[in-house]
Order: sequence, then C-alpha cells, then structure tokens
Amino acid sequence: MCHHQHRTIARQRMLSLLTLVALLISVLSTPVFAQDSGSIQVIEGNLQKGQSHFYTLPDLKMLQKVYVLVESTSGNLDPFAALADITLDREQVSQEFGADVEKAIAEGRDPLTVIPEVANHFFLKWDDDSGPGYTAMFEYLIPTNGVYQLIIFDSPGQSTFGDYRLTIGLDAPEALSGKAAPRGEAIAFLDTTGDKTNVAVQETRGELTESRTSTFHTVQDLKAGDTLYAYVKTTDGDLHPILLLEDFGGKALATANFSGAQQVASLQHTVDEDVSNYHIRIIAGKGESGTTTGSYTLLVGINEPSVLTGSLTQTAGVALHEPTQVLVGIKMDQITGVDQKAENFGIAATLQMEWNDPGLAFSPDECDCRFKQMNVGAFEKLIADKDLTWPEFILFNQQGRRDAQSQTVVLTPTGRTIYYERFSATLQAPDFNFRNFPFDTQQFYIRVRSVLPDEYYTYSELPDFSGLGDQLGEEEWIIEDYQVETTLEDGNAQFSFGFQSSRHLLYYVSRVFIPIFIIILVSWFTFFLKDYGKRVDVASGNLLVFIAFNWTISGDLPRLGYVTFLDALIVSTFIITGVVVVFNVWLKRLEVNQKESWAQTIDKYSIWLYPILYVASFAFVWWFFV
Repeated sequence: MCHHQHRTIARQRMLSLLTLVALLISVLSTPVFAQDSGSIQVIEGNLQKGQSHFYTLPDLKMLQKVYVLVESTSGNLDPFAALADITLDREQVSQEFGADVEKAIAEGRDPLTVIPEVANHFFLKWDDDSGPGYTAMFEYLIPTNGVYQLIIFDSPGQSTFGDYRLTIGLDAPEALSGKAAPRGEAIAFLDTTGDKTNVAVQETRGELTESRTSTFHTVQDLKAGDTLYAYVKTTDGDLHPILLLEDFGGKALATANFSGAQQVASLQHTVDEDVSNYHIRIIAGKGESGTTTGSYTLLVGINEPSVLTGSLTQTAGVALHEPTQVLVGIKMDQITGVDQKAENFGIAATLQMEWNDPGLAFSPDECDCRFKQMNVGAFEKLIADKDLTWPEFILFNQQGRRDAQSQTVVLTPTGRTIYYERFSATLQAPDFNFRNFPFDTQQFYIRVRSVLPDEYYTYSELPDFSGLGDQLGEEEWIIEDYQVETTLEDGNAQFSFGFQSSRHLLYYVSRVFIPIFIIILVSWFTFFLKDYGKRVDVASGNLLVFIAFNWTISGDLPRLGYVTFLDALIVSTFIITGVVVVFNVWLKRLEVNQKESWAQTIDKYSIWLYPILYVASFAFVWWFFV
C-alpha cells in the first residue's frame, strides 16, 4: 500500500513537472509583441510640404508606456514624430524648430548634431529614422499624469510630403511591429483648432477669344462636406462669362449667369462624398455682335465663402490644379536626307522632357535608391496603376512612323520626371520656298505637340539642352542657325525646334553656272565668224543644251507654281539664244539677197550687244529674285 502511494505521488510530481516545462516552453516561444493588453490605434493622414499634424493624448497615467510608429505610405514623405507636454506652444514650435535648425546649419554646424539638440530642447521624446527605412518609431514611459501631444511633420531640411500611417499603442508594444490591429479605446485625437488645411483660396486669370470660346480649370480633390465657391469677373473686353461646375464625367452640377447677361458670375456647391477631377468651366456668352471676348479673373475657394464677394483671402491651401509645366528640349544629331520633290526631310534626334508630378513621388527607402529608371512600357503601367496622366506628345509634322531607338524614364523621389528618347523620323517641310534656288535658305522644323490641351500641360524650353550635333551628315546643306519657340496651337501646347540651311554652292557653280558661262562665251566667239550659217548651227545647238540643263535641274524640285531664280536664268538664256538664232538667220538672208555690206555693218555692233544683253538680263534676274 505504501509502495503504491509512493508511485502515485511520483507520477503526480512527474505530471506537474511536465506541465511546468510545457508552460515554460509556451511562454518562451511566444513573440514579444503577442500581448493583448493595452490599446492600439491606427490613423491615416496626409502631410503636405511644411505642414504639421498635432494629436492630443488626453488623460495619460504615470508609468503607462506609449509606443509610436509612423510609416510613409505614399509620396516621398520622411516622417518625424515627437512627443511633447501639452504646454508646448504649437505656433512657436511650428515657426522656431525648423528656423533654429536652418540657422545653425547656416552657421556651419553639422546638421546631424544640430537636429538632436534642437529636438531635445522642444520635445520629451522624438524620432526620425529608428524604424525600417525612414520610419519614425519610439516608446516613452509617461513620467506623470496629464495631457500630452504627439506631433507629426516631415524630417527637417527635407521638404517631403505624402500619406502616412500612424500606429500608436498604450501599454501595447506590438504597436511597433507595423502589423498590429486596432483595439481598445482611442488614444490620440487630431487637433483641428485653427486648422486651415481644409480651407483654400486661389486666384487665376485667363482670356477667351474668337478662336477659343471656352476653357476650364481643374479643382483640387474635395472631401465629403466640403463646399466649393467660385467667382469670375471680366477685367478687359466685353466678355460675359458663363460659369459651370462639372463633375469628372462632364455633367453640370451648378451654373451661374447661364444667360450670359452679366460680366460677373458666382456659384457654390457642397459635395457629400470624396470627389476628384471636378472642373470649373468658363464659356463666353453671346453679345449683340456675336460671341463676347476678353480677359477674366477667377477666384476659387474651398470652404471659404468670402470668395463670393470677390475678395481674396490668403490661405496655405491650394484650390486648383495648375497646368503642369513641361520643359522640352531637342538636340538634332543628324540629317539623314532631304527630299526636295516630296518636301520632307529625315532626322535622327534626341528629345528630353522634364516635369514634376507629386503623384509619382516615392520614398527612397522603398528601393534604397536615389532614383528609379524604367522603360516606357513600365512607366505607362505605373501611370495607369496610379490613375494619372503624363504629357504624351506627337511629332505634328511627322510622316509615317517614328522609330524610337531608346526610350527611358527617370523618376526622382520628389516626383520630378525625366523622359528621354532618341528617335529617327521623316518630317514634312511645308515651309520650303524655292524662289531663290539655288541661293535659297530653307527653314526646317521639328514640331512637338501635346496630346492633352493646355489646361493640363504647358511647354517651356529646357535650359541648356537644345542644339545641333557636331556631325550632321548632310553634304548638300549648310546648317546656319537654330531657334526654339513654344506656342499654343488649337488649344494644345507646341514646342518647335527650327533650323535654317543654305546650299553648298560649289555643286551649282561647277555643274551649272560655269558650263552656262562657257557656252555663252563660245557662242560669243562665233560672232567673230563671218559664216552666218555656222553661227545658226552653233546657236541652235546651244538652245538644245539649255533645254537639257532645264530638264536636269527640274528633276531636283517639285512641280512648282512659281518661277525660281535658276528657272528665270535659264529662260533668259533661252530667249537670248533664240533671238541670236533668228538674228543670224536674218543676217544670212541679207547675205543671200546681196546685202552683205548691210549685214556686216549690223553684225559689227551685235558683237558687243550680245554680251551686254546677257549681263543686263542676268543682273535683272539677280535683282528681282535675290
């Protein structure tokens, strides 16, 4: 019996030991973050350049521990998080923190030393990049009961922007994992006292003409409950503006001055859901003499009703999407050929475009890179995924297809985008004018035109890029100069790269002018012969030679509706040579009719009249054409 009790006790002890070991293994294998105590809150937000968000953390207790994680989710935002006592003056920290850092750096101090010093002066706890990549992360043990504030802004000196996700935990260390789900009561509350981030006012100007009777301006994204206000007035001309608010599909939501009777119009509209791509359209109304024209000023406000009075209130917000400025440059590397009959020319050139799109901004910690490089296919997929547009273009005077030898897109973290393309193409040259041929100077153009209208994209010249290559490869033409210009054509921005070219004249001197001169000189020598019959044969032969010249030259040019310099020159030789043939036939008739002395007297003067006639005719042609 005693032996049996001992065995039972031993079995119970063994069972207890195994239970303790299993419990110990379970505890040791449990992740540090796998705790269910405390509260966790996840907040989504957006920071624009220079903006700060203040969160109030009420009723924190001594020895509670706060865990803060701030991750960038879009744009190039490099978040900075700081915890401070509620007594910290927000205006002061907003104005002085960045100013103190910039001042110290301007004095030559190391920013890596300055930022911690200034941050420690203002905040109880702060962090910039302790988490993965540029993620801000810290924990703080509350020293005393009270109200605290959490401040989120972009890292000093970076000027970054974008969306962020704030995870804040109270006695919940798993909040720092970045994967914690919200639980418990709310911990932080965004303080919107005096917040003007949802208020925006903007003024813009424009003009409507007979060729452009309407235009539109794109409104910034609106959130549910926002009210949009618009006010337009004529500043010059007899314009009677009709004001329309259109949604993303072009459907009218609100109108003002629809009859076009007034020179002032205003409207307002409140949205009940988050919306984007709303347009404010301005249409020229009808007047007594037809469509009115003139300049206008447009005021647009978001949640700012004072706009309806025509007054401009300064705010930090922006109410309109301004057209994106695209810098365009072309470097012409080679002229592959000039077809004068078809009036076109071939080129090999390099095109570069640069623009800024905040929607393409990214955080460098996504790829551990300073920039992203991709082909056009990958870039267009990225644009489609983000529901954006890019400044697509055409070569307006292109014939046939454009062969792109290389197309590359480079993105920088700020959204700065560089498009590079090397291509070859055949381009129309409708500006050819052969009137002074072969002393003509021709104008060649490469015209880049935006696919989307100028309400979306405008063109400017890319500094220090456009130019001509060192070896253009065209032997017939001398490239004299180039120029660039940006214009508005049919409501679309256009960039034109033009260059002037004149011909190498040695070909025409050696193949045309010298032979013509020799032929005329030989014809003149025949005037010293007294055999009028031979002179008729020579002059007739010259006439055939000039006809052959004319056919040869005409093969290089299209069938023109006007006379060129060389045409006029050869026609004058036709006429003079024809006159010489007739003149010699007449002298021969005089000789046959026994009037030889009279023929010789006339012939004596014709010897000098012949060259004078040619010189006079050529001088007249030169004066008239060149």
